[in-house]
Amino acid sequence: MAHPTLAARIRQEWFLAISIPTCAIFHFWGGTLWTQLSSWPLLIILFAWLFAAILGSALAVVRHADHLAEQLGEPYGTLILTLSVTVIEVTSISAVMLHGEANPTLARDTLFAVVMIILNGMVGLSLLVGGWCHREQHHNLQGANVYLGAIVPLIVLSLVLPNFTQTTPGATLSFAQQVFLVFVSIGLYGTFLVVQTGRHSGYFSVVPDGRSGSTATPPPAPDRRVAWPSLCLVANLLPALFLAEQLSRPIDHLIETLLAPAAVGGVIVAALVATPEALGAVRAALANQLQRSVNIFLGSVLATIGLTVPAMVLISEMSGHSMILGVQHAELVLLVLTIVVSMITFASGRTNILQGAVHLVLFAAYILLIFQN
Repeated sequence: MAHPTLAARIRQEWFLAISIPTCAIFHFWGGTLWTQLSSWPLLIILFAWLFAAILGSALAVVRHADHLAEQLGEPYGTLILTLSVTVIEVTSISAVMLHGEANPTLARDTLFAVVMIILNGMVGLSLLVGGWCHREQHHNLQGANVYLGAIVPLIVLSLVLPNFTQTTPGATLSFAQQVFLVFVSIGLYGTFLVVQTGRHSGYFSVVPDGRSGSTATPPPAPDRRVAWPSLCLVANLLPALFLAEQLSRPIDHLIETLLAPAAVGGVIVAALVATPEALGAVRAALANQLQRSVNIFLGSVLATIGLTVPAMVLISEMSGHSMILGVQHAELVLLVLTIVVSMITFASGRTNILQGAVHLVLFAAYILLIFQN
């Protein structure tokens, strides 16, 4: 098959003609624009403009990560995708946390929102549409077990344990406990990468199930032509990082002006970083590639907890901003329920529409609790 010409490849990157000028505008004239946020029409326009520009750049990153997945084979493409989106997430949280009024719960709210959006919204929609189109789908049970085996302790240590420690008041951790959390998070995620990319990489690929008559097929042989998609991925990632920092100002102003729940800021950031991955996971499920969907959504949660928590702890210490990590009350119940249901969902290696519907119900409960806790 003929490869596209250089001119055709450049035309495919048309969104850079929007994202790069947007970066230039906010770099040179952002100071003037931010002084006009009291004007509601301008505030809405700036927010929508930045959100769309970041989302478009993130979607381009997903497209090139998908291409790298085809070239390199799984799990490398999905790993590149999750790491890229995690970098955008850390940048967004840091910018909102360090700008405007202190919001000690922002990191927690964003992490909780990412877990709910991915493990309930993304998983539910993927399993529902995949089960509707293909009745029953299959994934590698060993891979799911490895993911959940790392995700569950990291979620509990990060979002549950702070509620029960007594060294510091409230749902916070002492300095020594934060250091322990940083090393454990990075250590567990690093160990997972060794398992995923080396010793047990087969756990994260499709295994045809002759007993069930699965239509899944092994991944194509790896191809090493990765220079162009890698360059384009970085070219789209850099504007997303710069604009994510700019988005902190309209987010802060919206929350302060509307007196909205503090969790809304976390939901906006989480929705921004999770949407591109959600689209990739749903497309894979529709194509009867559930293993890729599983790699995307479980890998996203693991990367978020394993990398974002250490980054937020370090930024909090260096900036002197306090950080509350533990989720409380009804949210704590919903988090535990989500973990239990997720373990049941991925326990058999097969999924259907009922499991998708259950996760979507939990996601609807999360949305309700944002405003009616």
